[in-house]
Amino acid sequence: MSSYSTVASVVLAAGSGTRFGNDINKVWLPLKGRHIISRSLTNASAHFNDSRIILVINPDDEDFARRALAEDAMPTSIEIVYGGASRHESEFNALQHLKSAIIAGEIETVLIHDGARPLATPELFSAIADAAAEYGGAIPTIALDPHEMDTTRGESVARVQTPQGFRAKPLLEAYEKAVVEGFIGTDTSACMEKFFPSVKIRAVPGDVFNFKITYPQDLAIAELLVPLQ
Repeated sequence: MSSYSTVASVVLAAGSGTRFGNDINKVWLPLKGRHIISRSLTNASAHFNDSRIILVINPDDEDFARRALAEDAMPTSIEIVYGGASRHESEFNALQHLKSAIIAGEIETVLIHDGARPLATPELFSAIADAAAEYGGAIPTIALDPHEMDTTRGESVARVQTPQGFRAKPLLEAYEKAVVEGFIGTDTSACMEKFFPSVKIRAVPGDVFNFKITYPQDLAIAELLVPLQ
């Protein structure tokens, strides 16, 4: 079992609102009286006492971020880090921010979550943290409907969600190796698989309601689901 005081949760919110059709990143939009990002941050930290919570943003969005956190009375201990031009670069920046604590052993497990998934439950974060501490890595997955699968490949296919969790030191090393080699992963697990293929990444049952808010209809669905949590 993971010691929750040695867990750091990184919530990514450095994207744009292009696909949503909005001038701003959708994470700054309201969802049942609170901002989307605040719900993501709350769920990411609910079961972790004294853990570090990192919010990664586009530098241009700092006013949006600070206003959202203040309006929703979020803890002032949330640390804001500027993201990069890609998801991978944003993750790297967050790990560099945590580097000294990781090297010192103060942070043993890092969870990385997409801020546009506000319905990921605190229980899912805990399950990922526990599995990552035990196995080295963990990701939440949802099995695809058989009609969606490519049966010609002869292998099991699943839809991967976040949060994704890994032991902190190998994760930091993987991202620093990626810089040297110019590797850019599509998600956190891709970088770990590239540089630490020996790490066993545990598949943890995901949640069908843990979807990413990408389009306006996703937000409408989330509005209906929030009271169920």
